Amino acid sequence: MSAKLKPAPMIATLSSVIACALALSACGSEPAAGPAPKSGQPAPTHAEKALLLASLPAPYNAGDLENGRRVFARCRSCHTITDGGPNMTGPNLYGVFGSEVGTHEKFRYSEALKSADFVWDADKLNQWLERPGDFLPGNKMSFVGIAAEQDRRDVIAFLKVETGYAPAK
Repeated sequence: MSAKLKPAPMIATLSSVIACALALSACGSEPAAGPAPKSGQPAPTHAEKALLLASLPAPYNAGDLENGRRVFARCRSCHTITDGGPNMTGPNLYGVFGSEVGTHEKFRYSEALKSADFVWDADKLNQWLERPGDFLPGNKMSFVGIAAEQDRRDVIAFLKVETGYAPAK
């Protein structure tokens, strides 16, 4: 004798399956646009982003922002990049360039990061992204790193353009 589902449980089961599928498909997904602008400020245009990219020091001025966005999709499950965005498993990265390591508000850093003494710049982030565990042993980040130099360059260029970086004048 085979068991048949009654219509109500079948609909509930189907709804649960669809909800799980949607949730899983969103994991690591990429938004269509960049981060939300600061309150009261319009989002930077494509032309403004291109100008900022061109103003970056080499090799980041040759970065591919679209590839950087795709590479950053690996990071989205732990980090946000919007102004005022929440901390997640990792800290919000808006304004990261020029900030002291281990100091983002309301984030609980490992002792390794709290005791480190440097300011985040493209070079430090490049070293970190290559192999976080080797760069700063004892940190809590479980990400193994980004092996491809071009991908690191592109994601750093993307982050500079999307996280409020302003070149020195």
